Amino acid sequence: MTTARGPFVYGDRIQLSGPKNKRYSITLHPEGEFHTHWGAIPHSDIVGRPDASILTMPGGEEFLAMRPLLRDWVMAMPRGAAIVYPKDAAQIVSLADIAPGLRVIEAGVGSGALSLHLLRALGSSGELHSIEIRDEFADIAAANIAAYYGGEAPENWRLSVGALQERLPELEEPGSVDRVVLDMLAPWECVDAAADALVAGGVLLAYVATVTQLSRFVEAVRATGRFTHPESQESMVRGWHVEGLAVRPDHRMVGHTGFLAIARKLADGTVLPELKRRASKSNYSEEDVAAWTPDMVGEMVKSNKVLRKKVRDAQRFAAQRGNPGDGTSEQVAQQPEGTAPQPEQGAAQWAAETPADGTE
Repeated sequence: MTTARGPFVYGDRIQLSGPKNKRYSITLHPEGEFHTHWGAIPHSDIVGRPDASILTMPGGEEFLAMRPLLRDWVMAMPRGAAIVYPKDAAQIVSLADIAPGLRVIEAGVGSGALSLHLLRALGSSGELHSIEIRDEFADIAAANIAAYYGGEAPENWRLSVGALQERLPELEEPGSVDRVVLDMLAPWECVDAAADALVAGGVLLAYVATVTQLSRFVEAVRATGRFTHPESQESMVRGWHVEGLAVRPDHRMVGHTGFLAIARKLADGTVLPELKRRASKSNYSEEDVAAWTPDMVGEMVKSNKVLRKKVRDAQRFAAQRGNPGDGTSEQVAQQPEGTAPQPEQGAAQWAAETPADGTE
């Protein structure tokens, strides 16, 4: 994990904010340099400075150097799959009541962003078991989490590869899990396996992108008769520009990223009373199911070549964190929430060509 306090040291991950608040993330190495249009500054000149200090480039421009918060870290780390943004990760931690001492199942792991938030909330006494169906995503997540913890993943985190509905019964005893968090294309396929694994009162939460996915998941949860009535929501974040009397909403905001659906496991034999509500079109036909296929949902699939490159980027990232004296250097422009995914090119090249606020 990035050093919590004190002067910067080699191996630290730091965030640099320059003119127009463009942000860059770098890992400090003995032979490294931070390059900009205004010149370069050696990492050796940064080491030993206090956190939140100013670096002056040869051209006179100033950069604020700070250790990144977790939200900054996940936005700048290498990614293969789209990440759960910090605004949604915070809601997941709260709604699922993630706390130290709990046993949590997460599927799929993607690039590891949500895993880092869950591990932070669980502390050292909780356990997180992440299940990912794709080997490449599992490799990227493992490297990102190892990088955050200084080169080695925490002991209370396990990673398994495979489909949750197949692996969960093999890996966990029935009624032994406190929380199940699903971040996948078809979470309704995992409802029965999650119900078997959860303790009475345990929480099932799904993070989905579209209304069709949300509808099918909620109906699948209701159909089991083993959960409380599901609740659904989404969150939006709108920043504000505040300078003196010039107070207005920002021109850009983090709008829709995903829906959250949550329900709690009932004790065996419990029959939940029906809610009193008006008749609605809650039934669906086989034709309706066609709207819930991966093609209709609009799943974005990256090629195996791109994923292999992402794996190498993430593993190099973890190696640099674990061995700051290897002489390598990298810098990554941080991508803010709500912007388009990073271009498929080298991290250093992207940092040099693309500002962190997504403008051209």
